[in-house]
Amino acid sequence: MKLKTLIRLWLWVTAMAIAAFAVLAVLENKLKASTGFGVVDLQSARTAFEYKRAFAAWIARESAVTVGFSLGFDFLFMLFYAISFYFSAMLVREAFTPKKGALRRLVDYLGFLPFVAAIADAAENSLEFNMFASGATDGIAAAAYTATEIKWVCFAVGFALLLGAIAGVFRLRRPKKEEA
Repeated sequence: MKLKTLIRLWLWVTAMAIAAFAVLAVLENKLKASTGFGVVDLQSARTAFEYKRAFAAWIARESAVTVGFSLGFDFLFMLFYAISFYFSAMLVREAFTPKKGALRRLVDYLGFLPFVAAIADAAENSLEFNMFASGATDGIAAAAYTATEIKWVCFAVGFALLLGAIAGVFRLRRPKKEEA
């Protein structure tokens, strides 16, 4: 893939991820303002009781629809952030590790962690929706919490790659010095 094409794709996918995040943030703020609990609050829940408290607050149909939509729409966000962070790793690799070696290989491997984050995020959302629809148990709550922890570690790596890609794009776009 040409570098110019990679940068263009990275910009578009990152913009889509930011837009999807904005939609989720608006829904989250609206839900939390009306019920006292947001979907993000589930990420710190470790027991069935904590889930049941949030679910009880969402008993109204409008709140339940918002929660269901947020959990579903998050799957779109997962796709966008995973691809954005993967492209970020490719840009970091090209900008800061131009020669073959262990560091370049490490950056390549780090580029796959955002997909692990998205898979863990999907597992988390699926477990949360299962508890929302069928009832919460401590075992499922613990599994959802574990998936959340995995997601956040891998997401943090992806976000660091995104920051590196921002710097990398500036480095790649500056004129190259002529060798004398």
